[in-house]
Amino acid sequence: MKNVIVLFLSFFLVCSLSPSKIKAEEEKDIYTERLQLYKKVEAVTQIPWYYFAAIDQYERNIRQVRRDLPKPTGLIGIYFQPEQWSGLLNPNPRDENPSSIQFFDGIGFDGDGDGKASLSNDEDVLHAFANYLLSYGIDHDNIKIGLWNYYKRDKTVGIIVGKAQIYKHLGRLDLDAHSFPVPLRSNHSYKNTWGDARGWGGRRIHEGTDIFADYGVPVRATSYGIVEMKGWNRYGGWRIGIRDINNTYHYFAHLSGFAKDLKVGQIVEPGMLIGGVGSSGYGPPGTSGKFPPHLHYGMYKDNGYTEWSYDPYPHLRLWERQERIRNRQKR
Repeated sequence: MKNVIVLFLSFFLVCSLSPSKIKAEEEKDIYTERLQLYKKVEAVTQIPWYYFAAIDQYERNIRQVRRDLPKPTGLIGIYFQPEQWSGLLNPNPRDENPSSIQFFDGIGFDGDGDGKASLSNDEDVLHAFANYLLSYGIDHDNIKIGLWNYYKRDKTVGIIVGKAQIYKHLGRLDLDAHSFPVPLRSNHSYKNTWGDARGWGGRRIHEGTDIFADYGVPVRATSYGIVEMKGWNRYGGWRIGIRDINNTYHYFAHLSGFAKDLKVGQIVEPGMLIGGVGSSGYGPPGTSGKFPPHLHYGMYKDNGYTEWSYDPYPHLRLWERQERIRNRQKR
């Protein structure tokens, strides 16, 4: 009878959870498992865990937006082609024997000590990349050299190093929260203007959403991220670019100015003040007032080769709705 009651209570508890809460709990478990694995490999290699987190997250992000790469299915998102894993000259591209893989200069590695170097084993995959980095060294500069030789792209190295800084600073992986870019209590309005034609500076499309608000209304970071760019552009005026943990670049333009002490390389969190709404741009540094004050907000995705703009409007609507819900729950 006691066991029946326990089972009933457990069933009731599961049923009482909303789908969003269940999903949040599942994601929390995944973050915990990943962090444990990163730190397990760190203990063996002495390479700081946040580099593994950054590399893994970068690869997971590009696999989600590329058609030439399989979608990530396991705990670890790092991808090796079969011939890269087993060795280019290996007659068996699915080889899992550590000795023959090593003989053919494959990158495959037996990380969990089961006698196999398996592409489907998360620990083996992470150890394989760690073993590659160890051939360069475990300090920051040598890790950067190893990353450049692997990816052959400066921007990729910069993105990974930025992610590593975020993870190191915040000490956790669950960094998917967002905030609306201006305070909800402010007098603001916006609609979907992405893709509209623009004429100043030549024919081009509008790569963002304009949020109209009073001059000087606070502009806030929408995500956890790192400031990649801060300065003037003759189109965007005073502007800020922030790269988040999901490899999305958030672009804030036409600002009236920047938050005090904000600098390139700084880690930001959702809701953190970064500047103010303005009407700067469309001319040399200092030009302002050629249009009503508003925030131009853009989002860009990098896939390892190039970066492109996509429509931020649905995300803004979602973040606004989520923030209103959170505010109601706090009352």
